[in-house]
Amino acid sequence: MFHTFTLKALACTTLFSLSLNATPLVTIANYGPHASLEKTIQGFREELAIQGFEDGKTIQIMESNVNFDQALIPQMLTKLQAQKPAVMLVMTTPVAEAAKHKIKTTPLVFADITDPVAAGLIPSSDQANSNISGASEKQDLTALLAFAERLLPNAKRVGILYATGEDNDKALLKMMEEATKAKDLELVAIGVDHARNVPMLMQKFKGKVDFIYVGTSGPIQPSLPAISSEAVRLHIPVINADSDAVKNNLVLASFGVSYEKIGQNAGKIAAQVLKGTEISKISPLNPRPQDHEGFISLKVLNDLKLELPKDLSQITVIK
Repeated sequence: MFHTFTLKALACTTLFSLSLNATPLVTIANYGPHASLEKTIQGFREELAIQGFEDGKTIQIMESNVNFDQALIPQMLTKLQAQKPAVMLVMTTPVAEAAKHKIKTTPLVFADITDPVAAGLIPSSDQANSNISGASEKQDLTALLAFAERLLPNAKRVGILYATGEDNDKALLKMMEEATKAKDLELVAIGVDHARNVPMLMQKFKGKVDFIYVGTSGPIQPSLPAISSEAVRLHIPVINADSDAVKNNLVLASFGVSYEKIGQNAGKIAAQVLKGTEISKISPLNPRPQDHEGFISLKVLNDLKLELPKDLSQITVIK
């Protein structure tokens, strides 16, 4: 991945150098290639274009990622910062935390972060820091559990995997603890220290949960195929945060914030910076209830011998 990252950065640097004095540069520091993160970038680009900042015309955009190798994040940030961008999009908690400590002058816009306050990025959910603001992906877990009740009316026990070394995952776990307690549901949480241990750890859910929720964890989401495979063997339904896995019939359902919308929110903030507003004066944006969406795989539903909910409002059925 190091060579891929270097070549990509060099190619983008060459492109940028051709128009050094013509257009501002927007850099994107991403954790790794993943469907939800790519949707965020898509939404970010779309919103910038709507605001008059189109890649290759009025701005140049440079993307880089470290293929989920946290050790390479400082190097990526150094390379991107060396290009003197007008604004930098920093995606996921590990990247955003590293950028906040390392970069002090370039305006930073975070995205795909569950709780930026807990991560120490901003002082409060509606207040930017000196050089960072952004768009959180904070899920409405009460709405998630209400969706799960419609889909699995007899479910009383919820399983969740979380990365033990990630602030984002710790925040998600705390939110899920509060949401399940309010719903009088039992939560079975299993910590993951490394992705390779996911298949083994999944066995701990056997006979102990009625469904598994896979949240917006950077380290856990890439393990979704392994989670799905083990869940099939254990006959446990899986509800994911992102819809792509449903559309591919990998999991039963999804419910969560639209990642494209998160990207659009981040794009709104970046556009304000490009128009001259100090980022410290731009309030962070949080998802609204209408930014959430539900999907159900009819194939997986039939495989699990479950019934389609009668109330399909705000739910898309994938046939």
